[in-house]
Amino acid sequence: MSDRPLDDWLRAQADDRASRGLHRELRPRAADEQVIDLAGNDYLGLSREPSVVAAAVAAVQTWGCGATGSRLVTGTTELHAALDRELAGFAGSAAALVFATGYAANLGVLTALADRDTLVVSDAGNHASLIDGCRLSRGHVVVTAHRDVVAVERALARRSQPRALVVTDAVFSVDGEAAPVAELYEVCRRQQATLVVDEAHSFGVVGPGGHGVVAAAGLAGKPDVVRTVTMSKALGAQGGAVLATPEIVAHLVDSARTFIFDTGLAPASAGAALQSLRLLQSRPALADAARHNAGVLAAELGLPAPAAAIVSVPIADPLLAVDTARRCADAGVRVGCFRPPSVPDAMSRLRMSVRANLTVDDLSRAAAVVAAAVVARV
Repeated sequence: MSDRPLDDWLRAQADDRASRGLHRELRPRAADEQVIDLAGNDYLGLSREPSVVAAAVAAVQTWGCGATGSRLVTGTTELHAALDRELAGFAGSAAALVFATGYAANLGVLTALADRDTLVVSDAGNHASLIDGCRLSRGHVVVTAHRDVVAVERALARRSQPRALVVTDAVFSVDGEAAPVAELYEVCRRQQATLVVDEAHSFGVVGPGGHGVVAAAGLAGKPDVVRTVTMSKALGAQGGAVLATPEIVAHLVDSARTFIFDTGLAPASAGAALQSLRLLQSRPALADAARHNAGVLAAELGLPAPAAAIVSVPIADPLLAVDTARRCADAGVRVGCFRPPSVPDAMSRLRMSVRANLTVDDLSRAAAVVAAAVVARV
């Protein structure tokens, strides 16, 4: 052992991760690379849409590069206020509040709405931001089996706490499955709980016009449903937001630490997100195109039709999953590779995020490359 225990521990941790195929590396991408990108979450293909780019540039020219402070100090520009309003209007929500990231929105809403007198029931498949929000909330957290409505109701019925939150992704980021939101809402109604739904992978993609899973279930605007959304996926920009009642939004402004103490969303991202939202409103078929293309890719790979725009291929062994993703990249198709701790042990997989602007040829080529890479390693 050396005289620097931290270094010894870091080396041991790195060696262990490498032996299990869990080492990660940053791989900078070039602006002009010629690949079919199925790894990024630009579902509607708006991140390079000329009018969206122009809106980001105009925002920088008008407001500068940074928000200059938290939203409660100097970080709320006219763009931020417009984005709050128009997100709420599009989503059928009474109010909305924009955060710097979707992660911050999830942390903020869960830590502000839960305390020691709150039961928090969380799906085992939830995103890390929801898991971290539950852990930080100070509430009593119960994790239920993936998409298990009966287990959720059992946990709520047994509670001693006066308040309860049920927390779920709308579309789960790894397997692409949709949560049983309508059934969960009925359970919440019976058990006097509030449903918190993260629409990161459904907003802009699921339902007519891309209004999301909650809207598709007829629950938009319900006072006992809180939604979080992100602008970094379907809207091709950055940032997150909470959609809720005016009373909840007012409480977040006063209580959500990731809102109060974090610098506001950069003006460029606010401007880009606002323009993307307006484009989606004027071109609702974009959401249909993303889902259609995902269905085409899934069918060519012999997989069930996806709930949104995520196509997932299980490859249990992380070393095999990494090698398969590398083979795809070498053939000009970039795919996501999810390994522990992003997924449970023995549940690694390739994840493909399908865009609305992919061509028929893109989809056919991608399916052929992925299929060949999977066959070569399985």
